[in-house]
Amino acid sequence: MTPTITAFERSPDGGKGLARDTRVRWALEEVGQPYNVRLVSFQAMKQPAHLALHPFGQIPTYEQGDLTLFETGAIVLHIAERHSGPLLPDDPNARARAITWMFAAINTVEPPILELVTARILEADKPWTKDRLPLVMDRVRDRLQQLSARLGDADWLDGAFSAGDLMMVSVLLRLRASGILDEFTNLSAYVARGEARPAYQRAFEAQRAVNTGRSAPC
Repeated sequence: MTPTITAFERSPDGGKGLARDTRVRWALEEVGQPYNVRLVSFQAMKQPAHLALHPFGQIPTYEQGDLTLFETGAIVLHIAERHSGPLLPDDPNARARAITWMFAAINTVEPPILELVTARILEADKPWTKDRLPLVMDRVRDRLQQLSARLGDADWLDGAFSAGDLMMVSVLLRLRASGILDEFTNLSAYVARGEARPAYQRAFEAQRAVNTGRSAPC
């Protein structure tokens, strides 16, 4: 049965691939799984029908048969586990490490990045932002320094590309506008490798097409 995911009818990023449905699209493209997309407005996201799928009124959601999921980490992990090979290694230890990197991306690396996004955009006009912003940026740099040291000159976090890399690249993409990522050459190159993957390109174009009104390439 073809899964259905939900996505913004009009994404706040204007189709730059930062909306979280892009992560799910990317995972589905990596495993070669066709999918349907149901677009929802901000108003519809707060209505009972959508809240039944996502209790916090967000996107994306994932529906397949009698299974409904929310939260991108859970959805990507489910996709990776259903399709052997592309996103999770067969070796049990390598598989566990890939899942660990998924959690690290969401729980350790993303929170300070989201805090930076909030400070730079949502709270830019607040009187405390001028003093707070340098502190937030330093917290982001601390995390990136640790990640950069671990990655070193490797292409991916733990051998071959995995769901851990998919989630980490998706998180790091949020830093592009800030310029901080450019301070870490190996991380910038790491993100570029992720973006260059054909599956990512298809996911990005599909998400952008929703917001530009142009059809995504087949």
